[in-house]
Amino acid sequence: MNKRSIATVSLSGALDEKLRAIASAGFEAVEIFENDLLSFGSGPRDIASLCKDLNLDICAFQPFRDFEGMPEPQRSRNFARAERKFDLMQELGTDLLLICSNVSPHSLGGIDRAADDFRELGDRAAKRSLRVGYEALAWGRHVNDYRDAWEIVRRADHPAIGVILDSFHALAPGFPVRAMASIPGDKIFLVQLADAPKLELDILSWSRHFRSFPGQGDLPVGEFMQAIAATGYSGPWSLEIFNDQFRAGSAAQTAVDGLRSLILLQDQLAPDWPKLVGEPLAPKAKSSGTGFIEFAVNETKAGELAHLFSQLGFRRSGKHRSKAVERWSQGKVELVINCETDGFAHSHYVTHGPGVCAIALDVDNAGLAMQRAETLKARTFYQPVGPGELEIPAIHGVGGSLLYFLDQAGKNWDTDFAPIASDTSADALLAIDHIAQSMPYDEMLSWLLFYTGILDLKRLPQMEIADPRGLVQSQAVINGDQSLRFVLNGSSANRTLPARFISEFFGSGVQHVAFACEDIFATVAAMRARGADFLDIPDNYYDDIEAKYDLAPDVMAKLRANHILYDREGDGEFFQVYTHIFDERFFFEIVERKNYQGFGAANAGIRLAAQSREVRPASMPRV
Repeated sequence: MNKRSIATVSLSGALDEKLRAIASAGFEAVEIFENDLLSFGSGPRDIASLCKDLNLDICAFQPFRDFEGMPEPQRSRNFARAERKFDLMQELGTDLLLICSNVSPHSLGGIDRAADDFRELGDRAAKRSLRVGYEALAWGRHVNDYRDAWEIVRRADHPAIGVILDSFHALAPGFPVRAMASIPGDKIFLVQLADAPKLELDILSWSRHFRSFPGQGDLPVGEFMQAIAATGYSGPWSLEIFNDQFRAGSAAQTAVDGLRSLILLQDQLAPDWPKLVGEPLAPKAKSSGTGFIEFAVNETKAGELAHLFSQLGFRRSGKHRSKAVERWSQGKVELVINCETDGFAHSHYVTHGPGVCAIALDVDNAGLAMQRAETLKARTFYQPVGPGELEIPAIHGVGGSLLYFLDQAGKNWDTDFAPIASDTSADALLAIDHIAQSMPYDEMLSWLLFYTGILDLKRLPQMEIADPRGLVQSQAVINGDQSLRFVLNGSSANRTLPARFISEFFGSGVQHVAFACEDIFATVAAMRARGADFLDIPDNYYDDIEAKYDLAPDVMAKLRANHILYDREGDGEFFQVYTHIFDERFFFEIVERKNYQGFGAANAGIRLAAQSREVRPASMPRV
């Protein structure tokens, strides 16, 4: 069985903290990174004992650098160093030493010279029942291609010497992976996995700072693993990630993300690789949009939010049979206002203030969605329900909010509400177009893996948005028919609007919800007639739009008068307008799409600048 492993260098914290996080996430094995051990206050025997208590196999000790092809006296010194590492490995209780290809300017080239060095080292390792694995670094001085590393191992022809294959070192330089299939599986001592976004960087900097877990980047890690599968390899899959965000974040969350990525990769490879650790992953349930969005507020804010909903054309369509909860409807949009004084919504309000505490998603099979989420280590949620009330399966999502799963076939959450008769003829909003969530920048990769792993969502290219006080990274994920769209926003600058939302909201969460309509001019006119007001957009913007696009004068006049933003992609058009920010927490967007797939990224900077003029200065205390 292929055990799941991770290198300790991938996580933040001291070595014992890393090991506990790795074991808690569910890994079966670990690579001990040398610097983690050297900087730790206890010796290798203590680490061995801790790993035994945590049921973690130490599958490798690494790295041993600048070994092969050195002139004397460095060559002799290297063998002496290796013997010391062998002593340490035996105290740790691991039998594999990773040696990466030499980068020293003093090293000598030559495959046969390197093979001779490894053959001699193999004799020394075999005497102790140890093994040595050789890995080609993509920036190695003489060996930077796994095919050359394998040729050295092949010529060394020693049972204690094998090759280590790393997906980053093979895929980032663009080496073909098909040749891996010819390597005997028993000569592959370890497989290391890493993904990465496509960046225009030198390969060393790219590797040291921007690796990510499989599924979070752009490298074809699946193709790499399919080549490995053909070899019959049965050793560990080990994640080796060098990433500044991961090393600054939560070790526990990073470890969970790592295991989640391996489970998803395993699921992708299952037809070609049946002997894998763990239970089969349930298929992704098909999503078809948002069932409802629930807002947690107090009694005062409930009245203010209800007034805003009515201005936007929502009807109070139901009252909960036993709780201080109201349902508001328009088209296919269902919103819930919860001002209960106990339960999850209340605790969310106490922690975060007014805001979205739960999102319900329509899926074709809620049971499968929950099963898949649980296998992928999502945190499940349970709260006692009253007599006759519906128990909806749920998991924790961004910022600790809830993500409910509603069966399309049996969607009856509304039975908890006593219906209130209302006129639906004036409904202008059709559905929820997208939901935007703000989070710390270093959490974006985590939530990207969460959404694309559990749900039938694919990611769109990440974009940079200019906020007046820094850059915002924006990542959208959508389902096949575009009935469900999430936009994840993060910023490492602490004064941008998303960053300030996080500090004001005391954590990540929904910063805005966009509603779709068919005629934005008529929709906005009706909303204004009910007293709604919208974000002020400067005339400078409209002067530029008028010069940029050949829009009819009456259209331009209506855009200006109603503060509606405009964008065009090919023959597609996009119209959007924003409410003012509610209680300095969240806001709403009204959009009209005409054969347009994006989110108005060209207008995001204009919107952020306009909002920054309205919000309370960051230095001014809340009263």
